[in-house]
Amino acid sequence: MLQKEKISYICVGHDAIDLHAAMEILRMEFGVKRMAVLGGGHINGGFLAAGLIDEVSLLLAPGIDGRKGQTALFDGIPDMDRMPVRLSLRSVEYVANGTLWIRYKTNY
Repeated sequence: MLQKEKISYICVGHDAIDLHAAMEILRMEFGVKRMAVLGGGHINGGFLAAGLIDEVSLLLAPGIDGRKGQTALFDGIPDMDRMPVRLSLRSVEYVANGTLWIRYKTNY
């Protein structure tokens, strides 16, 4: 269907998605130099585990969602011995209505 609609797509990896290969194809074939990952906890966790996140940008809004079963911002990394990725604060900006925009640089 994608070919019929002339929509570009890539397939990488045999048993799992090879994010490094995907990023290289996006760079070489499509000229992508920087991208935002706007996924859920498992997608974000995959990029984190692959060492492909250089910045974390958070909007902290005045509200709490504590519903059961909600994944964390970064989730699903099976390596229980993995050390946490350290972050360095880059900036904090007040947006509006009590919302803060917080930016961190990763330190792998």
